[in-house]
Amino acid sequence: MYEKDGDKYFVVDSHMHFWDASRENWVQGREQYAKGWIDCFYGYHQLAPPETHWDYEHYLRVSEEDLMKDVFEDGHVDRAIFQSTYLKYWYRDGFNTVEQNGSLLERHPDRFIVNGRFDPRDGEAGLRQLEEDARRWNLKGVKVYTAEWHENGSRGWKLTDPESYRFLEKCRELGIKNIHAHKGPTIWPLDKDAFSMEDVDRTATDFPDLNFVIEHAGIPRIDDFAYMAVQEPNVYAGLSVVIGAHMHARPKTFARFMGELLFWVGEDRMTFGSDYNIWTPKWQIEGFVDWQMPDDEAFSDYPRLTTATKKKILGLNAAKLYGIDVPAECRLPTSAGEQEQPGEQLLTEAAAAGSPA
Repeated sequence: MYEKDGDKYFVVDSHMHFWDASRENWVQGREQYAKGWIDCFYGYHQLAPPETHWDYEHYLRVSEEDLMKDVFEDGHVDRAIFQSTYLKYWYRDGFNTVEQNGSLLERHPDRFIVNGRFDPRDGEAGLRQLEEDARRWNLKGVKVYTAEWHENGSRGWKLTDPESYRFLEKCRELGIKNIHAHKGPTIWPLDKDAFSMEDVDRTATDFPDLNFVIEHAGIPRIDDFAYMAVQEPNVYAGLSVVIGAHMHARPKTFARFMGELLFWVGEDRMTFGSDYNIWTPKWQIEGFVDWQMPDDEAFSDYPRLTTATKKKILGLNAAKLYGIDVPAECRLPTSAGEQEQPGEQLLTEAAAAGSPA
């Protein structure tokens, strides 16, 4: 829990990892991809305040003790959600698997939630694995990497693929409601086109009972994301990388990103994620609580953030998605007269007119 000026913030870090990028885990003959991937992450790491930077060897694989201190003891996080990312094409035991993350959940059940993953190219074996993982880890969410390379030679897939729909239907059957999809910055050696958002809106329309948390909110293609997400009430903006890569290093860009998201998508559909261990959560949480939209004329038509806005983004929205109990002192008062967000108002007016937004 984080407290500032008498306000208490319940923090849910909805996008984090416990990865193994150690050299011993690099697939023989594909070392250049394993190294290139983590080097790309390490480049993003440099966008944080200098005093938070780690040396490269530490970055390859942190210990459980490091993670618990960075995230919970120092980092103000109350609950953390692991997003599993396999990348077994170049990491022998996987980069950040359900099993790796689940080992921490078993030792700290009051701290973590583990999300699974699926890849439709895995076929029947993948469906069986998803069922097994759902039973073992009580999955409420999955992470998908549509640009992940596969042993069959494929370098990407789309949410709208028929096989993908089979897996989404299986998620529905298993009670897995939250689908986290990486749709944002390209990470070498993955292909930018495979992170395209063109498959999100149709899929969200076809599965209205699932929540699609679009991690990194499509940046830098923020306008494409915002104008799409405003029309799909089950699409959320995951702010991992949006905050970590921009709030300190590119403050004007960060203000524009936040302004577009707040105006179109609204404060009720945005979730905080530190993307640990690309960055630590402490400086992001403290900085975001202190942050306000610039008074510059260029930002004058964007919504201003209130304490309630920041509480929702830092934890209350994700808590609602995952059924996490929030302490009474961190909850917001509810009232029947709450104003709609700009994007929600557009949808209401469009529905009343009988036409799409």
